[in-house]
Amino acid sequence: METTLISSRIKLVNLLNESFKSQISKDVLSGLIKAQKSLPCKYFYDTRGSKLFEAICELPEYYVTRMEMSLLNQCAPLITDGFNKGNLVELGSGTNWKIRTLIDQLDDQSLNQINYIPVDVSKSAMIEASNELVDIYPNLKIKGFIADFTSQLNIIRDKEPMIIVFFGSSIGNFNEQDRELFFNEIAKLLKPEDKFVLALDMIKSVETLEMAYNDDQGITSEFNKNILKVINRELNADFDPDHFEHQAIFNNEEKRIEMHLKANRQIKATIDSLDLTVRFEKGETIHTENSRKYSKDCVKNMARQANLSIYKWHTNNEDNFSIVEFKKNLN
Repeated sequence: METTLISSRIKLVNLLNESFKSQISKDVLSGLIKAQKSLPCKYFYDTRGSKLFEAICELPEYYVTRMEMSLLNQCAPLITDGFNKGNLVELGSGTNWKIRTLIDQLDDQSLNQINYIPVDVSKSAMIEASNELVDIYPNLKIKGFIADFTSQLNIIRDKEPMIIVFFGSSIGNFNEQDRELFFNEIAKLLKPEDKFVLALDMIKSVETLEMAYNDDQGITSEFNKNILKVINRELNADFDPDHFEHQAIFNNEEKRIEMHLKANRQIKATIDSLDLTVRFEKGETIHTENSRKYSKDCVKNMARQANLSIYKWHTNNEDNFSIVEFKKNLN
């Protein structure tokens, strides 16, 4: 564990230094030897990948961010109502413009008693976002964790009151087993006065969904292929991203967008750090990301299984994007 004092108001704790190399090695090896090859989407987000995702959020086809920000601006006063002391925790924090909608609701006295705790895998993105935040909010204190919150949630356990937020509808990236585990871990963290705030992209037309992940400028394609560049750099591999095509399709049975990298020729790639050679037939894919879309019944089931109660449900006029506040079920 490495702790860095960026300034008097910014402290970062890096929990990835010791485990990152072994974890990416394990993930890549297990994913690429399966019949349906796969890679975890968390490896999209190096510095370049984070910048590409920022660009995706501004695309006309990518409705998710616009819907979320519009709804978040409406319900931010309700989410922060009565919160004047404790920890504001953001999972997968990335840039700072979403959390600012909540911080803007807090007065100077509250800001003196609140710690903002971002958790993200990208150190560079966290430093940039944190420096911007303390310039905007002189009273804000930040303790950031460079960590994989899918396996290191215990780092945010605290006696102080908490609001834990998870924006971007990123819960859609989880498979059913990982989502259930994540919800159970959140439930363990919550105290009676705490809240878990989750953004959810609801089911829409297939046309709208597939357009959002297949933009005309090809930025999502570059974002998808960036995972190969991360593997090349971290594991001394020789993947050529030009040998793969971006593919994003809606799987109706699973109610999710699936992103794949499809080989456009026969390919042989070597990963020296793993002493592994991977072969692809033309048309074979690497499954890189899921983006699950939700119904209200599905969300209610998720809460019930984790012994969470739905405290408030915020939705837009079209009822196709939601921000849900959960609390620990005390019954």
